[in-house]
Amino acid sequence: MAAGAWVFTYHALTNILQAEYDFDDDTFKMALHLSSGTQPATSTTDWAALDDSEHAEGTGYTNGGIAVNLVVSGAAGTKTVDIDTDPVWTASGGDIVAYWAVIYESGGDVVCYCLLDSTPANVT
Repeated sequence: MAAGAWVFTYHALTNILQAEYDFDDDTFKMALHLSSGTQPATSTTDWAALDDSEHAEGTGYTNGGIAVNLVVSGAAGTKTVDIDTDPVWTASGGDIVAYWAVIYESGGDVVCYCLLDSTPANVT
């Protein structure tokens, strides 16, 4: 079971190229989403549009996900975006089942998303 590649939204790519995000000061989060409800796509712009597919609060998951620090590196023309510490969810009282992981700017844009299993399948 391997996760799929991270896919950036077109809106986020434009914002990155135009230096609209402040990677030092803006808050970014990673949230878990189900296979039901609105699915992320390259055309997705607003985090609120995915509200109906986010994992429910409970069993160790908190609505909105976990804050992550995005690190941008590389020379002019080629940039790499990475997370400095991978987020961890610890299940409690039940499973945390997810299909997608979504990184978004808190209160704003969806930056990127990935399938958690490239089969694709739910991950527990």
